[in-house]
Amino acid sequence: MSHSVGQDSYSVGQVAGFAGVTVRTLHHYDDIGLLVPGGRSHAGHRRYRDTDLDRLQQILFYRELGFPLDEVAALLDDPDTDPRAHLRRQHELLTARIEKLRKMAEAVEHAMEARTMGINLTPEERFEVFGDKDPEQYAEEAEQRWGGTEAYAESQRRAARYTKADWKRLQAEVDTWSERYATLVTAGAPPTGEAAMDLAEEHRLHIDRWFYACSYEMHVCLAGMYVSDERFKAFYDAMAPGLAAHLRDAIVANASRHASADTA
Repeated sequence: MSHSVGQDSYSVGQVAGFAGVTVRTLHHYDDIGLLVPGGRSHAGHRRYRDTDLDRLQQILFYRELGFPLDEVAALLDDPDTDPRAHLRRQHELLTARIEKLRKMAEAVEHAMEARTMGINLTPEERFEVFGDKDPEQYAEEAEQRWGGTEAYAESQRRAARYTKADWKRLQAEVDTWSERYATLVTAGAPPTGEAAMDLAEEHRLHIDRWFYACSYEMHVCLAGMYVSDERFKAFYDAMAPGLAAHLRDAIVANASRHASADTA
């Protein structure tokens, strides 16, 4: 219930000035229930308290990160979310964005340096900072599926720091592992055999080293996705027919092997 407040409150004009938004925006937030001021003056004018300013700061953070208003409302009104959790999540998202922008700034500097020195970059070099896939193809889905997890934030932080040499080394590891696993599958080796489990462990350690801490439990969860998600299944089965399901079974067997070793 709104009520009259005194000196510890601010007018809509003052808040607009603090936050760098228009009065119209604040009126709109009030109209849709996103930011309802905590009080009214005796004349019935909106008066904002410090807690309202805190909420406005959260709203503007999420808006800056591209969240639509209905999602912002859902996030802020979730009774199970600690306000500190919002700040931690926003910090992770902003850190990832800063790292990505820093990397892109380096690419622009590289282009300027090349232009100054009369060096013509190849078409591949012009766009290598963006990687070899459509940035929109999986970015939104990845954010929706993993965006709130520490693993996602950590993978974003690490990937943003990698150089071209790092990516080449990472890809070389993938290529070597793929060849060895495909050979094993083609030879008919069982997924519960030592060779398959050892390669499954290499797979887990690759993720752990390059992207995020990958426990055996998380690795088993990923393994299920390698079979249930058609894109992952196609990726692995392209190495050798049936490899996705074989790898899943090997990952599960490897996790069980280490669980048994831990309890022995």
